[in-house]
Amino acid sequence: MIYGERVRLRAIERSDIPTFVRWFNDPEVRRYLLMYAPMSAEQEEKWFEDMLQRVQRREDFVFAVEARVGDEWVHIGNIGLHRINWKDRCATFGIALGEKAYWDQGYGTDATRTVLRFAFEELNLHRVELEVFDENARARRCYEKAGFRYEGTRRQAIFSEGRYHDAHLMSILREEFL
Repeated sequence: MIYGERVRLRAIERSDIPTFVRWFNDPEVRRYLLMYAPMSAEQEEKWFEDMLQRVQRREDFVFAVEARVGDEWVHIGNIGLHRINWKDRCATFGIALGEKAYWDQGYGTDATRTVLRFAFEELNLHRVELEVFDENARARRCYEKAGFRYEGTRRQAIFSEGRYHDAHLMSILREEFL
């Protein structure tokens, strides 16, 4: 386990797959993710198997995000470092909080800071970057609070809901985080 102030990160288990299917079949959860179609259990099983291979090759680190609720831990989302480039010491960041009851309460920011601490203090990465949809104000606020800085815009790079959207590139460097 990797502990933050309000969350903990744990390995994703096969038993999590039904939760993922529920989340990613909710259009509101899927809205700002790169996936645009509902997900079947078989597709999630395939993703899980592929993810295990990427983790084993140390290309990705993917975690379940759990929030403490009383004495219990509740699985509220997933977070990861993807496409790790060990030569240049960089990775791409991704997060999805699927439990909408936990949105806008600071869990995403804590999870983001927790995975960044892992990236910089355990993996010795130098840079973590991400892309965020222009309309995803909640995510942009989360990333800014965690220390990410705006780098640029890929204009009309993503087609969603019948129109093109800008994608903003953000990053954080090790020395900025520490």
